[in-house]
Amino acid sequence: MNLSRTVIRVSVALILALPAISPETAAQESVLDKEFSFNRLLIRRGQALSMISNKTGYHFTYDSRLIETGTWGSLIADNRPLESILRDLLGNDSLQFTVIGNHIIIARADRRERVLLALAAGDKDERVVISGVVTDEITSEPLAHAAVTLKGKMRGTVTNRDGLFVLSIGQEHMDDTLVVSHIGYRSRLIPVSETPGNRYDFGIVRDYIPIPEVIVQSRVPQELIKKSIARIPDNYGDNTRLLTAFYREGVQKGRELQVYSEAVIDIYKAPYTLIGRDQIKVTRSRKSENARSSDTLLLRLRAGMGSSLQLDGISNRFEFFDEEGFNLYNYIMTDIVTIDGERAYVIDFEQKEIITEPLFRGRMVIHSEDYALLEVEFEVNPSYIDDVRHHYVTGRTRGYDIRPRSVKYRVAYRKDDGQYHLSHVRGDLRFSARRPRRLFRSNYDVFFEMAVTSIGEKNPAPFARDETIPLQSVFSREMKGYDPEFWEGIDFMSPEKDLMEILNTIAFRLSLFSDDDK
Repeated sequence: MNLSRTVIRVSVALILALPAISPETAAQESVLDKEFSFNRLLIRRGQALSMISNKTGYHFTYDSRLIETGTWGSLIADNRPLESILRDLLGNDSLQFTVIGNHIIIARADRRERVLLALAAGDKDERVVISGVVTDEITSEPLAHAAVTLKGKMRGTVTNRDGLFVLSIGQEHMDDTLVVSHIGYRSRLIPVSETPGNRYDFGIVRDYIPIPEVIVQSRVPQELIKKSIARIPDNYGDNTRLLTAFYREGVQKGRELQVYSEAVIDIYKAPYTLIGRDQIKVTRSRKSENARSSDTLLLRLRAGMGSSLQLDGISNRFEFFDEEGFNLYNYIMTDIVTIDGERAYVIDFEQKEIITEPLFRGRMVIHSEDYALLEVEFEVNPSYIDDVRHHYVTGRTRGYDIRPRSVKYRVAYRKDDGQYHLSHVRGDLRFSARRPRRLFRSNYDVFFEMAVTSIGEKNPAPFARDETIPLQSVFSREMKGYDPEFWEGIDFMSPEKDLMEILNTIAFRLSLFSDDDK
């Protein structure tokens, strides 16, 4: 076996250049009508909501632009209805409270009503933008890569590293249900009709598996992987599918963004029984370049789109997800987690100590019932990162010493229409570069990301040759320039907070992320 193909097959290269549905259970008496007592004269509003949650057993979901949790308020009440207590605490008569499950949703009713009235008065093609932040309900930490989907509709997206998501849907989905899920957490269901016009913090709760059960259900990791491979035809099917996805890539030099590109793409996804027949067609794209004349080194990502498809470990089998890899890697089952109310095994892997070629280390998540591969996170073994330099850097170096410092990937799948499909791919690569006769090195961060937002018809016709983009191309070179109407009516991944700050400094139009009340 050629061990280096493990890296080559998923590598990217750099080119150097010069410059409402009802809740399932509804209480006969709303918690908002129940009476409670509190005695806190001065308290921060965020702490007050936590105190109310502890006493009532209900959690709060709210538009973070409406409630300043760090400001001070009063929580004084003697057997008063909860809704009255909340209105006094928050000091805003325009707020609307809705109870769904064990959550109380706080929103500005006029925002929601404005959207609903606009839909009623508009045409049937009117779009609704739903946005929010998915967080750990206990710690309030944002959750990256949470899935946000329409229940049973093969539509959705994933959160960025700040936990933020944006979903654009037609008004025909207003009676559907939004499902927020993350591995290791209990899923949340929210009626779509409750979401327009507000941007919520959606808290979800960790779902712990008892330790004794982990011990009882422990399995040999290699056997789980064998079962997962054997079930690929059943789990992933043999049909060609048409996928729609949002793709983005960027290169940062320190805190300066050199190149940022994004696109809406259609993917002709070949059956998992065939290799190398996937196609990509770009339907909308734009880019921004911020390289200055003083930048003597400009890095560009090559084959980012191609790598997004190559990283599909079901189609292009990784050595660590293959029986041949059992001689190369050590495996250990480290946990049992939940996803969408079902359980899955977590398997850690790392190359054996006797193997001195650069391989990977990471973790994979395999469903406990149908043995589908749900998620893989892995990186080039840091101990051998210098040995893979020639796999990741191509082109004329002009005397520069360029070295990879870390190479990390994430691949995830989700189940729709009874079968699993590629859902999310992310690659993060860090390089350091030193100019000739210079002492210090500069850091470059390169990323590419693809989120599948909808799954279309089975067995579509292949794209015409002149419609497709070469998978090994330098995407940022082939794209057109800035398109101010790019965001209109599409699903996309939101830039992270630090990236958005950089984009704003170079006049990148990101109005959908504005906190302005429009």
